[in-house]
Amino acid sequence: MSTIGAYFRLVRVGWVLVREGVVSALPTQDMPPSIGLLKSLAEPFARIRAKRQARSTRLSRAVDRLGPSYVKIGQFLATRPDVVGVDWALDLSMLQDRMSFFPTDTAKTAVELSLGRTIADLYSEFGEPIAAASIAQVHPAYVDGRKVAVKVVRPGVRQRFAHDIESMYLLARMQERFMPSSRRLRPVEVTRTLEQTTKVEMDLRLEAAALSEIAENTKNDPGFRVPIVDWERTGRDVITMEWIDGIKLSDMEALRAAGHDLDRLAETLIQSFLRHTLRDGFFHADMHPGNLFVDAAGTIVAVDMGIVGRLGKKERRFLAEILYGFIIRDYRRVAEVHFEAGYVPAHHDVASFAQAIRAIGEPIHGQPAETISMARLLALLFEVTDLFEMQTRPELILLQKTMVVVEGVSRMLNPRFNMWKAAEPVVGDWIRDNLGPKRIATDLKDGVKAAVKLAEALPEIAAKTEKLHHEVVHMSEHGLRFDPQTAEAIGRSEARHTRSGRIALWIIALSLVYLAVAIT
Repeated sequence: MSTIGAYFRLVRVGWVLVREGVVSALPTQDMPPSIGLLKSLAEPFARIRAKRQARSTRLSRAVDRLGPSYVKIGQFLATRPDVVGVDWALDLSMLQDRMSFFPTDTAKTAVELSLGRTIADLYSEFGEPIAAASIAQVHPAYVDGRKVAVKVVRPGVRQRFAHDIESMYLLARMQERFMPSSRRLRPVEVTRTLEQTTKVEMDLRLEAAALSEIAENTKNDPGFRVPIVDWERTGRDVITMEWIDGIKLSDMEALRAAGHDLDRLAETLIQSFLRHTLRDGFFHADMHPGNLFVDAAGTIVAVDMGIVGRLGKKERRFLAEILYGFIIRDYRRVAEVHFEAGYVPAHHDVASFAQAIRAIGEPIHGQPAETISMARLLALLFEVTDLFEMQTRPELILLQKTMVVVEGVSRMLNPRFNMWKAAEPVVGDWIRDNLGPKRIATDLKDGVKAAVKLAEALPEIAAKTEKLHHEVVHMSEHGLRFDPQTAEAIGRSEARHTRSGRIALWIIALSLVYLAVAIT
């Protein structure tokens, strides 16, 4: 029945996208002929007003109708231009995560259930909500005369998202089955990443942990910090943190009036992001202007750590060498790093890949800073990765998306801001510290640790190997057999899926007939 429900929800999503003119705005260039046919069939059903609106407006209206889960899905897809295309990713990134408030009494109940204490015991004052998004809303409150921000998860959002993600899985599996060319992008894996990141975002204890970790990592960094978490008043459905009195980074006039140096803020922002990425391997992955404030001391304060990214040591080295290669125009080395990291299949030619990388890198040199478009560079990069069969790397795509956003905010502060020039000191220092003699010592140390762990595990490995050997010998002599319960379970599962599929197809067909009759 859950599969049938997923089909129904997909039909509803499709109908909303048709009515709001999103389907008729789909690009047809380099797409299968079926996309053109779909657009033609959908055109008569689109609202008249939708046909006169910009594509981003159509998207916003459709997502608003579909509900909070689809706001979050749209924002996530905005981080995957490799999947939806750069233009659509930019449109999706403009989705407004502003929802209606839910009652303060409901929020208080959620806080009390999550923390096991009364509101009066927790806060001396608990105010009305001031901001609401798809996952949670924020209330001002006081603790012993100290102002705090209390973020509370929206009621019922987990159940709603669980149903909607089921439909996304169904769509991803259909895409992999009927569009073989899309398998390189791993749509099911993308959906799994969406599910995991949103589940993490809905557990506010994990956001609190992210804030705590970044605070620890950046305690000695100039010009950047995050709010302090009140752990005593933090649980799965609520997080209490320091109230930030500051100016939003998007408010240029207020920043100038307060005497802040906008050029310095732009440089601090990009360099802080690169330090977190390269030095710590842990970065704030949602650094849009609404999440960035400047306090009275001129320090950038980042809030809302619901989405964070991590990079392993190998990925950090890869990123540093790629960035540094672009900065010093060593495209051969950039290409070699892709092959060494295993991101490009070995049967391709390094020189040909270096030539393609040069086509991406050269436009950023010898041009005024304001004409260099990171979005355009990413579009070229995705075309190249497609040409050379490079598999999608979710952690790198999230990093690239965040880099584009951070560069955009820096350009907003300083229209002539050159990200590559600002990045050079941070990336160069990291290269010297981690890819020179220090790297050899670190690698040797890591190798010794790995060898010790392997030695400790050898007895267990030997026992498992011996057991596996006996099982293989037994199987070779007697064949592979299922026990009766396993065979019966497989039969029941196949029958159930076949039945569900038939029923779902009939329901979809009847729904479409009903819609057609209702419209005529």
